[in-house]
Amino acid sequence: MRVIVADDSAVIREGVVRILTEGGATILGQARSADELLALVDDLHPDLAVIDIRMPPSDTAGLSAAVRIREEHGGAVGVLVLSQFLEPDYALRLLAGGSGGVGYLLKDRVADAAELLASAERVAAGGSAIDPSVVDEIVRGRATQQRLSVLTPREREVMALIAEGRSNRSVADRLSISVKTVEGQVATIFSKLGLEEHPDDNRRVLAVIAYLDGRA
Repeated sequence: MRVIVADDSAVIREGVVRILTEGGATILGQARSADELLALVDDLHPDLAVIDIRMPPSDTAGLSAAVRIREEHGGAVGVLVLSQFLEPDYALRLLAGGSGGVGYLLKDRVADAAELLASAERVAAGGSAIDPSVVDEIVRGRATQQRLSVLTPREREVMALIAEGRSNRSVADRLSISVKTVEGQVATIFSKLGLEEHPDDNRRVLAVIAYLDGRA
């Protein structure tokens, strides 16, 4: 996994670099601003860019750079955004172009080396990694929508885990239920929401996020 790390905080940047390096990643370069990041991505074509959402020259420069990388490089470069604050609207903006090869984590995750490394590897491989806190906030913020209100509490819990990028097996393990039970609940969720079920986890995430953002 070939990675570029961008953060204007040397402490955070070095912490991310250490975790990824110890996990076997190759760090191609480091950036302190959005402009530096974009130049490095264009020159080095990494598998993954780990990006602070707030970098010079503006508060949302990191987010804008992440969106631009997704637009210009498609699925060739995974984008994992780190944020110090819970900002679900930013997550939805990042996911608007599709959920494959994209992640949004709170910076607290940097303290959990295994979680950060697993998320980075998943995003670099074309998967997704959405912080559970962000998913919870999105769900709560749209809980009054009629379609979402038809789901049971358990179905909402399953949907939140799906939106994190988890497979049916992972959801089953997290909730201590069988994979067959999860498969049945997933089918029911998509039927209730009027969304076509897909065997691909990334498309499932996109469908859930699109619905929560009111675009489905």
